Amino acid sequence: MAETKRTATLTLDGKTYDLPVLSPSVGPDVLDIRKLYAQADVFTFDPGFTSTAACESEITYIDGDKGELLYRGYPIEELAEKSHYLEVCYLLLNGELPTEKQMTDFEYRITRHTMLHEQIHMFFRGFRRDSHPMATMVGVVGAMSAFYHDSLDINDPWQREVAAMRMIAKLPTIAAMAYKYSIGQPFVYPRNDLDYAANFLHMCFSVPAEPYVVKPELAKAMDRIMMLHADHEQNASTSTVRLAGSSGANPFACVAAGIACLWGPAHGGANQACLEMLREIGSVDRIPEYIRRAKDKNDPFRLMGFGHRVYKNFDPRAKVMKESADEVLDLLGVHDNPILQVAKELERIALEDEYFVSKKLYPNVDFYSGIILEAMGFPTAMFTPIFALSRTVGWISQWKEMLGDPTGKIGRPRQLYTGKVQREYVPVPKR
Repeated sequence: MAETKRTATLTLDGKTYDLPVLSPSVGPDVLDIRKLYAQADVFTFDPGFTSTAACESEITYIDGDKGELLYRGYPIEELAEKSHYLEVCYLLLNGELPTEKQMTDFEYRITRHTMLHEQIHMFFRGFRRDSHPMATMVGVVGAMSAFYHDSLDINDPWQREVAAMRMIAKLPTIAAMAYKYSIGQPFVYPRNDLDYAANFLHMCFSVPAEPYVVKPELAKAMDRIMMLHADHEQNASTSTVRLAGSSGANPFACVAAGIACLWGPAHGGANQACLEMLREIGSVDRIPEYIRRAKDKNDPFRLMGFGHRVYKNFDPRAKVMKESADEVLDLLGVHDNPILQVAKELERIALEDEYFVSKKLYPNVDFYSGIILEAMGFPTAMFTPIFALSRTVGWISQWKEMLGDPTGKIGRPRQLYTGKVQREYVPVPKR
């Protein structure tokens, strides 16, 4: 729990109000305004909640100025080098790294929850083939509450645990089925002999007509993508999950709400938007024109995948993702792909050009993850579903933490009303 070591004083119309100042374990202090409305009859105004802490959390910490991202206190770079996705899932869910026995048990439980109830397959056939996979995922994940009735009681710790296991295990299956359905291929069932990332690639790219062997390098790159997207503090989709959960909604509905929020191009769709920009540029010889346009404040064109709203320096996830991007491109030998040629040249310019360096517009994680997924053969429509299945563990961890918070209450943001004051209704003939 945060400690109160000092107070701040607010003076309003000659009256003073003492506001407790809460000190976190790391990061800026926080003014506690919970009693401000009751005491002073005023609200605070903070569009986007960019200066407001809506909860206490022990899960993820970001220092945007330093370019630092910690999962339960562990730097993301160290986890990416030494750990793997399912171990990070255990860490986020439980607060500590697992022992060998705990890890084995956790992997066993996840692996054996990957299959879906067979009747859920029917849901996919209700969608048009050209539906965006995210639309399919929102519907199917929300519908899981109609099948798994034994994990809907949010007040039962065991049912919360079962729901968490199911969602982490089944989201890759749902995402892969959404992809297979969109391209007219048969669904591929999960395999218990493959690890988490390799199993997802198997379900996306294998076909019944011939064997498919997952390249370890690609599985490693996919595992890193999942790990780097596992959680990111109180972002838009995580806040959406918490807000939905504050009403007592079941976990499947909460995660479906998070998926819907993640769909936006300003959030989870950023790497898709980045690839669409690269396709718009089209070839290396057109890059100077687009660089000029990016520098022109009056031109609506913006380079996607460069800079980050949170990180004022280099995105720490991008450093790790760049290594994987280089490895994947070397492995697949796709350097003749014009889109990837544009990406590599843009990367070179952004790291050297004084304009980008001075403004710290470095390539971010969306830029590199988009390159990797493109090289693997994923269509851009699948980028956000992959983000969603990766972030599910973060959403569930935050949801569980919220339910365990004794100070928690249903979310109810206030507003600064600027509409009409009370007026009389005028009958139609007199208007």
